[in-house]
Amino acid sequence: MNKRVSSRGIIIENDYVYLMFRRRIKENGEMKEYYVIPGGGINENETLEENVKREVKEEFSVDVKINGYIGKDESEETIANFFSCSIISGTPKLGGEELDRCTENNYYEVRKVKIEDLDKIDVMGKDMIIKAFNKVYTSI
Repeated sequence: MNKRVSSRGIIIENDYVYLMFRRRIKENGEMKEYYVIPGGGINENETLEENVKREVKEEFSVDVKINGYIGKDESEETIANFFSCSIISGTPKLGGEELDRCTENNYYEVRKVKIEDLDKIDVMGKDMIIKAFNKVYTSI
């Protein structure tokens, strides 16, 4: 089985990180609220770097430069690659498929979260965000 490969862009600005807030109401009526680091699956013939720039542009409507590679998180089904990024143009706002799919029961919102508040929210990749904040880079 091939694993799904993705890239995620961690945008740190001062003491904040830009994240995608998600609220989903499941079929049983249960509401789930959480945050995700912007990013998504790689396209054929696309590099990890091209992937993260495209995904952040689609989801957050901004152009970014890559500051460094943070690392990867691997599970049985996926390999997520994390990059530290900086905005070079645009203002973060919801875009792409997330904007098209945004409803009351499937809600998306771009939010700035204080680094010191990360332990108060449900977000995967917290350790990667801290590494990006501390500029701890590695090689791919």
